[in-house]
Amino acid sequence: MSIVEAIIIAIVEGLTEFLPVSSTGHMILTQGFLGVKSDEFVKAFTVIIQFGAILSVLILYWKRFFQSLDFYWKLLVAFLPAAVIGFLAGDFIDSLLENVWVVAIMLVLGGVFMLFVDKWFVHPERPEPEMTYGHALKIGLAQCVAMIPGVSRSMATIVGGMAQDFSRKTAAEFSFFLAVPTMAAASGYKLLGLLKNDATRLMLSENINTLLVGNLVAFVVAMAAIKFFISFLTKYGFKAFGYYRILAGLAIILLMILGYNLEVV
Repeated sequence: MSIVEAIIIAIVEGLTEFLPVSSTGHMILTQGFLGVKSDEFVKAFTVIIQFGAILSVLILYWKRFFQSLDFYWKLLVAFLPAAVIGFLAGDFIDSLLENVWVVAIMLVLGGVFMLFVDKWFVHPERPEPEMTYGHALKIGLAQCVAMIPGVSRSMATIVGGMAQDFSRKTAAEFSFFLAVPTMAAASGYKLLGLLKNDATRLMLSENINTLLVGNLVAFVVAMAAIKFFISFLTKYGFKAFGYYRILAGLAIILLMILGYNLEVV
């Protein structure tokens, strides 16, 4: 993987991690379009640059993120379902990660769903509740749906909040907060596994500059994406993202039918 390819993949990560379009799906597809072979370093790179995206949330929301102990307990409750299911079904989830057909189909289905999200879940006449442990748990359960490639973690958690009468803005911000322990745990677990092996540890040290550039790019782009998303979401809702997902998914299906190989190998 060249430095230019690394930058492109990091831009895609930063743009899509917090938008309801599936960052995992888009990075898989970006690798396919670029023809980047999914070797050990590329797999490690796509995991490690998530730390840059995580840092963007901490910087943008640092005053609100460092709140009371009760806030962290609610984040923990929301995080636990994904942690448990990820541990129990990790091998099955990994088997789906590089299946472009799954990504494309879920992009389309998720896009159709998003066309109706605002109609189904936006109820301005209802008072917005205070976040409870029960609310947090339901959002955490919704997050588990995003383990399917092509299903957006951001979208799943935001809908999980909106379904409980939280505003789009409040649900989106809690989704960002929940991304920190979720992404940090998943990325940290994989990184520790890589560091235990002498060969992969050497591989990471030899490519440290690429990793640093990738994290920096993901960090800067994610900050811009979060600011854009909150403003756009508050004003216009999810319909535009739904149309984008449908068009992207159908385009990928068409390319695959025509014989283009977008599979990550």
